[in-house]
Amino acid sequence: MSWYLQAATNIDESITEQALGHQLTLTKPPGSLGSLEEVAVKFSAFQNTLKPQLNNIHISVFAGDHGIAANGVSAFPQAVTTEMVKNFANGGAAISVLARQLHAQFEVVNLGTLFEVDQHEQIVDARIAPGTKDFSQEKAMSTEQLQEALLQGQKSANRAAKNNSQLFIGGEMGIGNTTSASALACARMNMAAIDMVGPGTGLAPEQLPFKAQMIEKALTLHTDQDPLLQLQNLGGFEIVGLVGAYISCAQQGIPVLVDGFISTAAALMAVAINESVRPWLLFSHESAEPGHQKMLQALQANALLNIGMRLGEGSGAAVVVSLMQSALALHNEMATFSQAGVSEA
Repeated sequence: MSWYLQAATNIDESITEQALGHQLTLTKPPGSLGSLEEVAVKFSAFQNTLKPQLNNIHISVFAGDHGIAANGVSAFPQAVTTEMVKNFANGGAAISVLARQLHAQFEVVNLGTLFEVDQHEQIVDARIAPGTKDFSQEKAMSTEQLQEALLQGQKSANRAAKNNSQLFIGGEMGIGNTTSASALACARMNMAAIDMVGPGTGLAPEQLPFKAQMIEKALTLHTDQDPLLQLQNLGGFEIVGLVGAYISCAQQGIPVLVDGFISTAAALMAVAINESVRPWLLFSHESAEPGHQKMLQALQANALLNIGMRLGEGSGAAVVVSLMQSALALHNEMATFSQAGVSEA
């Protein structure tokens, strides 16, 4: 059996029940903390304890270029992918700032930028090729490249496990990757491209029909229903890396906080490949990218925030960590009715 088909770690439902019971003893009306209660209960189950902690966070940003970008589906040139990889490593990007704020373990995994990147202590050089092929014309990648990108995602999860990470956040960078993510979502959910595409990095509204047209051309060319073949046909190296990381994290008992549109497309594919992964996925925010809500619905997922973000990089997820830490602090430190001498209903 291929490693990515092996079952995820089981979650002890008895701990879930105990954590739910504990929530009912705290000095508040039941359910009054909304989704914060659900977060605390889930982390109790993830960590098999009624006193879960969230201090050790791992952030991997996967980068790769896309052949489809040569058709003009993005507002930015492909050189930006390489330039942003350098910006991540040098600490100037949004996710870099947020990673420092969270004292997170942070790395950038270069899976396939068009241009070479100089060595840097925070860059993992795992360049498979200088970008994928144009998937409107041919398969985005070979079978061997698909397997290598999945493996690099697993290696990232292994590094998180080695550092006893309590949460994994996957970010992404790749000019053209909203087109790839949209194509994957359409193929997986049997949707028309025009109902999924959005502006990405800032594409003008009048350019969206062309972006949808390129995706429809690809969907006509690539009709496979197997999720691994869909990834090979339509994916990007960085999206496949996320898929591998998500699956491996779930197998190793590390919860994943999924970011926005691109990351959710990766989550959609990860669950399609290995359904047992789903309980280990949490969803941080609802992206301003139009198709994101449709993918969340397909995954039966409720995002914790909707604040209009659509940057990617893992930035939305990183913003949500402090909210999750508050959820755990409330769960662990609030007094019970008996401790506080407060009358129950």
